Amino acid sequence: MTGPGELSGVLGVDSGGSGLRAVLAVEGGRECRGTAVPLKSKEPVRTGPRGIDAGHLVEQLVPMARQLMADAGITTLRAVTVGAAGYTSLGDALRADLPSALARELGVRRLALAADGVTAYVGALGQRSGAVVAAGTGLIAIGTDLTRWRRADGWGHLLGDNGSGAWIGRAGLDAALRAHDGRSGGSARLLARGEVMFGPADTWPGQLYPRPDRPAVLASFAPEVAACADGDPVATDILAEAARHIADAARAVCPTSGEVSGEVQVALTGGLFKMDAPLLVPLRAALTDRLPYARQVPAAGDPLAGAVRIAVDLAEDRLTLPREEDMLYVIAETPAPGALAPEIPAP
Repeated sequence: MTGPGELSGVLGVDSGGSGLRAVLAVEGGRECRGTAVPLKSKEPVRTGPRGIDAGHLVEQLVPMARQLMADAGITTLRAVTVGAAGYTSLGDALRADLPSALARELGVRRLALAADGVTAYVGALGQRSGAVVAAGTGLIAIGTDLTRWRRADGWGHLLGDNGSGAWIGRAGLDAALRAHDGRSGGSARLLARGEVMFGPADTWPGQLYPRPDRPAVLASFAPEVAACADGDPVATDILAEAARHIADAARAVCPTSGEVSGEVQVALTGGLFKMDAPLLVPLRAALTDRLPYARQVPAAGDPLAGAVRIAVDLAEDRLTLPREEDMLYVIAETPAPGALAPEIPAP
């Protein structure tokens, strides 16, 4: 609790492949009255034998949180939400170690740990029924009827992420190499674009296969596919197939109109959809075909905004989303801090 004249706030955190972002929403009493500019780490949180490295996350987050609190004159964090890529399958260490560490270092008593798909969902639609596709380098679809979470894809660039930036980029490079070889299904325009980006086609395997950031490199070619779509039927077909994959993922997770009361909504969020018309036109048509009962709406915010929204609702005791350990794990009152995580020295 805060004393007279003291400011409280909530902290939203988004941990992804490019780093960790944290933003503070400042509250005056019960009303959230503003959001500070987010801070970002210089490196992503590591993954180790136990999954996402809780100690490394704490090491990065605590100094950022203290700086945000000091800049805003905040003395108390009423709630924190950490949304993390890979949380669904790699979140055991976070659930075990993070509550006590944040209680000790920042006095956090209310904490939500969430899959990044969940924070993307809440950022886009809030606490309502529907489906959200979050797509950039990878792709995942999340839906809920407010009793349980549904997930489709998000299996990574080798096993899934169909329709994602990495998928589109790989399909474009495949078409380029078909043209290089003289095989059917090739695109001379994509070959020319690829050689501008990566050099001679026969050097591409040596460049791409050893790279740990291979999905991001593949995704970097997706805008080139979109740029070729006007007048190149191969590129156009790639984007049309991507649209079908995305719509299939949305249909797999979206509740039916008979499962919920009220309107069902579907939204798209993530950098992939900045491609605009070359992808969005076939995608809107595919969504209408597969989900005729769902209203397509613009995403209200991004995953970081979703993390803040969850934290605000948790602080105000109005969080009604389904609570599942590997999707949205909530601690309403964290017990007294233990010694599970390393001490983080004050700045």
